[in-house]
Amino acid sequence: MGDPSRFGVYGGRFVPETLMAALKELDHAFRTIVPGEKFQAEMQYYLHEYAGRKTPLTFCRNLSRDLGCRVYLKREDLLHSGAHKLNNALGQALLAKMMGKERLIAETGAGQHGVATAIAGAALAMQVDVYMGEEDIRRQALNVARMKMLGARVVPVSSGSCTLKDAINEALRDWVTNVETTHYLIGSVVGPHPFPTLVRDFQTVIGNETRAQVMEKEKKLPDAIVACVGGGSNAIGIFTPFLGEETRLFGAEAGGEGPAGKHGATLCRGRPGILHGTYTYLIQDAFGQVLESHSVSAGLDYPGVGPEHSFLRDAGRVSYHPVTDQEALDAFLYLSRAEGIIPALESAHAVALARHIAPGLAGDDVLVINLSGRGDKDVAQVAELVGDAL
Repeated sequence: MGDPSRFGVYGGRFVPETLMAALKELDHAFRTIVPGEKFQAEMQYYLHEYAGRKTPLTFCRNLSRDLGCRVYLKREDLLHSGAHKLNNALGQALLAKMMGKERLIAETGAGQHGVATAIAGAALAMQVDVYMGEEDIRRQALNVARMKMLGARVVPVSSGSCTLKDAINEALRDWVTNVETTHYLIGSVVGPHPFPTLVRDFQTVIGNETRAQVMEKEKKLPDAIVACVGGGSNAIGIFTPFLGEETRLFGAEAGGEGPAGKHGATLCRGRPGILHGTYTYLIQDAFGQVLESHSVSAGLDYPGVGPEHSFLRDAGRVSYHPVTDQEALDAFLYLSRAEGIIPALESAHAVALARHIAPGLAGDDVLVINLSGRGDKDVAQVAELVGDAL
């Protein structure tokens, strides 16, 4: 049996000794509490009666006609909170509650994970503090207001690039100081073991539902699935049940300003290194210093990626491609006008990549796009950026 903390050479635990006990406690709880009947019964209640699962698999008539294949959207945007982040937030918060923790801390970029953690904290009567970079607070004012309305405290981070990477740094510092009473609710498949596995397992509900829904509607598995990849939780959630199948899997990274400019295309243009307790692909300079990432979407503005994605990239099982800011903005308006569905800017990267790969698919091929979140939070930003194009 291989090392459960590793995906090939990637993953592991590269953290201060002060955090090792907390990680081992979490790993043990994950392996013993989560499979239990009490946890599973509570989790099913929160996912189905509270959060609104199953989410629909929507056939897109206009996109299908335009792209030349059968296009479906997995509608995580219709989940309570407006994004896939709630699947994991409810799971970890419930686990923390059963471990006897009193407080949740989280990091957030686009604000969706922060909102999801605030919702979970309110539902489970737990204190919530959310670390968020000042630049992301500026870009995502709506979600900041939502978190505060839900009872969470939003802690501004002014160090570094004032974005997601820096928010994670501050959350880790908090956790080191308060491990006995506090659970760090990481929002993606990043960080030290067991987080990449734990978050993946809570998000695999997306792929399990998609598999059953496509089989019911099309009597076959999808020919291709596309998802955006920042840290990578929505992508690994929908990909995992298809890894052993012939379904082609595509990840859309933040191409930012393009090959000559700033970007967040970690898997396409980075190389392996260590960040936030895990060995994975990073955006770094020749001396191994982590560089600032860039994306028009705050949720993809991260210089690392989940270690399992690094493994899948090297194995050739998933094909990762950069999508520029402009391509994402175009796709944001394209889906909004073609189907009346406004996507999150993160999800718009997946829509853009789907438009790119569709010409290689046949008319009866099934293409699923994981619509990981809705675009309410991005409307003001997009309106400012595209101006007269509206």
